[in-house]
Amino acid sequence: MTRRYFFVINPKAGTRSKDGLETFLRQQADADGIEHHIFHTSPNTNAYSLQHLAEEFDATDVIACGGDGTVNMVAAAVRNTRMNLGIIPVGSGNGLGRTASLPLKPRQAYDVIRAGKVAKTDSFNVNRHFACMLAGIGFDAAVAERFSHSSRRGLMTYTTKTLVEFFKAHPYQFEVCIENFCFFTDAFFISVANSNQFGNNVTIAPLASISDGLLDIVIVQKMPKAGLPFALMRQIRGNNKLRSLAETIGKNHVLYYQAKSIQVRNLQLAPLHIDGDPVQTEESLDFTMQQGSINLLVP
Repeated sequence: MTRRYFFVINPKAGTRSKDGLETFLRQQADADGIEHHIFHTSPNTNAYSLQHLAEEFDATDVIACGGDGTVNMVAAAVRNTRMNLGIIPVGSGNGLGRTASLPLKPRQAYDVIRAGKVAKTDSFNVNRHFACMLAGIGFDAAVAERFSHSSRRGLMTYTTKTLVEFFKAHPYQFEVCIENFCFFTDAFFISVANSNQFGNNVTIAPLASISDGLLDIVIVQKMPKAGLPFALMRQIRGNNKLRSLAETIGKNHVLYYQAKSIQVRNLQLAPLHIDGDPVQTEESLDFTMQQGSINLLVP
């Protein structure tokens, strides 16, 4: 099949100018003799318009050049189609790119796209919203909300916003149902993950796989706030084992499960983020796996 590249560049992603990136992509595609089109996103760009434009161009590969928000939008545009998802990870966190072991330098990332190796990978839905990496309710969503209003990007800015929100953090009330097992909990946050991390190799769900057909669910329950950083560090390091639903919930500060779906009653309307972008929260949230919905270009 003759390949046709549709590059989607988010000029606001990350901390560096994208002018050199566009020149580099044009040079590489021209040298490879591949028809291509470069599209720059704006605040009005959405997955539906991208899908229409990519199909109109007859693209075989739609390539997200940006951060996790850009990857989310492009993945939503190509899911359940014949088109492949490529990633040039030039954002702040690059969660899906890191999970998929993609190179972080554009030249090496382009080499992965050129090679054309495709792997079926998963996504999931949060009510009517699409997600391909990670969704969260509570503290991490409050951080995402604060970060979204910052004029600066990058790890340092994200870390600063996290520290500010930490001092304001408080637990929320939830009812959680996993595989017909329901329980109430007061929790600082609930993360539902397909990729294993928030980004920058902060691995909130160390056992997560983007192709196992399972969601990884991390519930950080109420505890003395002084112990919260240490509990999170144990989770990030992979020291918390997967739990069976029959195990006593009250004895563990951090609960770690895997399942194909989870339903959450968000009783205090804790904030919600999807793939790092804040979205309007809801009282009832249904997370459902969409196995093998994306053709991802991988090393």
